[in-house]
Amino acid sequence: MADVLNQSEVDALLAAVDTGSVEQTEKAVTIFSRSRTSADGLEVRAYDFKRPERVSKDQMRSLQTLHEAFARNFGASLSGFLRTIVEVKVATCEQMTYSEFISGLPNPTSFNLIRADALEGQICLELSPLIIYPIIDRLLGGTSQDLFIPQRPLTLIETRLISNVTTRGLATLGEAWSTVRKMTFSIDATESNPQLVQIVPPNEVVVVIGFELKMSNRAGTMNLCIPYNVIEPVMEKLSAQSWFSAAKNQKSDEIEKAVKGSLGRAGIEVTAILAETTISLHDLLMMSPGDTIVTDKRADQPVVVMVEEEKKFLARVGQARGNRALRIDRAIGADDRV
Repeated sequence: MADVLNQSEVDALLAAVDTGSVEQTEKAVTIFSRSRTSADGLEVRAYDFKRPERVSKDQMRSLQTLHEAFARNFGASLSGFLRTIVEVKVATCEQMTYSEFISGLPNPTSFNLIRADALEGQICLELSPLIIYPIIDRLLGGTSQDLFIPQRPLTLIETRLISNVTTRGLATLGEAWSTVRKMTFSIDATESNPQLVQIVPPNEVVVVIGFELKMSNRAGTMNLCIPYNVIEPVMEKLSAQSWFSAAKNQKSDEIEKAVKGSLGRAGIEVTAILAETTISLHDLLMMSPGDTIVTDKRADQPVVVMVEEEKKFLARVGQARGNRALRIDRAIGADDRV
């Protein structure tokens, strides 16, 4: 056994350290590298090879923001399709291995393999039976109050009915991803047992976005699994600065034209103020037909034209085709005192 210090020796050693006669030494940390010569300022973190993090936190936040917009639009689309309020929101956004994702899914479930025309590989969209059967019941005219959730794969008719929901979801997903890259999503295959589907190796890193769907008194989950090797070509565009700036600078001519067309048909109220003055309450009470109100404004001065009670133009009073009219002279500037 190694020598053990008694209490007096320990006290003597501590006293020597306090007085400075014995210097404290720190154990050096050896970092094996061919290019690094000093370990000063180096941050050492534990790395778990079973759960590698290949997507940065910045890119994960961008992915979550992107799919939050998808969740809002998908909820609005489902609400219109089912004629009831459907709330969709992002519950989780994390990266894990494909085997961990598969092991956490129920069996049977609605497991859809999706392909994007602008990306290589497949992604997965899983819908929980807890929300699938209430949606089917709603489509067939039921109320889903005392609905029983069967533990069996979907039939062909049920799969066809749910395809109307997934098709709307993929269209909305394409709109959300258009800020990064324009792409169209389509379903390659549908499976009830997720254990039978192997789109990537078990240890491959995937990004899983979990959604929560609520409809009346029913709730369920939806999971979107995106392998890293599928979205690797567009990962640089998912950094917060480039993604938000692209979304901010992007202008759609069709949307702008539609908004202008809708606003162009809106009716607004236009009035003209000929003159303004103040009188006492006594003079107002004593006023009778035939009395004249005197103002400080001359007859040849321009009048103020108001649009929805906002002063916008200066105009002249005149007559056109037998009707009283106003001729616009100019817009009211910031320096005008009217």
